[in-house]
Amino acid sequence: MTEDLTAVDFFRDSRLTDDPYPFYEALRNKCPVAREDHYGVTMVTGWQEAVDVYNDAETFSSCISVTGPFPGFPVSLEGLEDGDITDLIVKHRDDIPFSDQLPTLDPPTHTDHRALLMRLITPKRLKENEDAMWQLADDNLDRFLAPGEGEFIKGFAGPFTLQVIADLLGVPESDREELLERLARGTHGSGLGNADKTLTKTPLEYLYEVFATYVEDRRAEPRDDVLTGLATATFPDGTLPEVGDVVRVATNVFSAGQETTVRLLSTALKVLGDQPEIQAQVRENRDLLGNFIEECLRIESPVKGDFRLSRVPTTIGDQPLGAGCTVMVINGAANRDPRRFENPDTFDPERKNARQHLAFGRGIHSCPGAPLARAETRVGLERLLDRTSDIRISERKHGPAGNRNYDYIPTYILRGLTELHLEFDVR
Repeated sequence: MTEDLTAVDFFRDSRLTDDPYPFYEALRNKCPVAREDHYGVTMVTGWQEAVDVYNDAETFSSCISVTGPFPGFPVSLEGLEDGDITDLIVKHRDDIPFSDQLPTLDPPTHTDHRALLMRLITPKRLKENEDAMWQLADDNLDRFLAPGEGEFIKGFAGPFTLQVIADLLGVPESDREELLERLARGTHGSGLGNADKTLTKTPLEYLYEVFATYVEDRRAEPRDDVLTGLATATFPDGTLPEVGDVVRVATNVFSAGQETTVRLLSTALKVLGDQPEIQAQVRENRDLLGNFIEECLRIESPVKGDFRLSRVPTTIGDQPLGAGCTVMVINGAANRDPRRFENPDTFDPERKNARQHLAFGRGIHSCPGAPLARAETRVGLERLLDRTSDIRISERKHGPAGNRNYDYIPTYILRGLTELHLEFDVR
């Protein structure tokens, strides 16, 4: 691109799909808090400025966290820049898409629902889940590694992460194969055990129905299993949530956690395959794996950013904002802010402050599944390295070193490969 990059439509221009980082740099150099011209979104590309927004839930509502400017707030906010739009947010929240999802909730509702989630993902349950990951990783690698080459996302990362989350949430063994097959296929029947019904549902609708059945069943007939713990978990005040509240929390873990961890795993394997010297370094010193994963999260944040809506007039950095301003905190830009990370475009598995990345957000909405994502990725990488002596990018599919061709998800929300073809030497 030769034109002014800051004038490019970030949300629509497909040229930014493959490599958005020059755009981020141009925008940050202009100002780490800058209003783009196409939809009036204030783009936050600086690390400190991003942290300030994430940590200020009183000023910035998360009601548009998922949707941003599309379709935007349900009613016009023009002329209200000097006021307080909190009452309008409360009044119109249910008109915003995905308004029932945890990332879009504000306190006090968010506080209760997040507490419910943390009652489901306890340290004890995470430890039990991690113990099962090793066998799940090996089971998937038995199939994936046998040919000596394969497409990593569909061949390993996708199935492995789906199985891990199914185990975490206690999906019965008898249901897992059907559930995972339908989710992988992308079109779903009306529920487990109802093969005669052919009504097609979205993945989210399908998961809602499945987990509603589980919760209702366990409330009626408690058992000594994870799903009973899910069904009987209470809010902090001791009240029992509606079935729908529990279902939304469970499905959010299932859908959001799986997609982002797949992208993290694919980034890690792309780095290992593209940079043999780093692969050799990590193979020789497995203690580097933890920091290697953090650097993967920094260099390619699976979630490009989150949206916020300013409730009242405020300031980010030294830039004034009125009430009703749509803000996008761009994790991928903040994670390469040279004011925070030295040589930010260079992948350094020994980077001292790699864990300061914002891939999991900050503040009250920081990703509750972060420990799970880190554990899944570490286990998957450990077993891949254990069972191979070399991992390479397929030149036949992606081109030679120095001139690779990769395809990325065509969205302004997620960052990640659509395919990653590998070759490997199996031990």
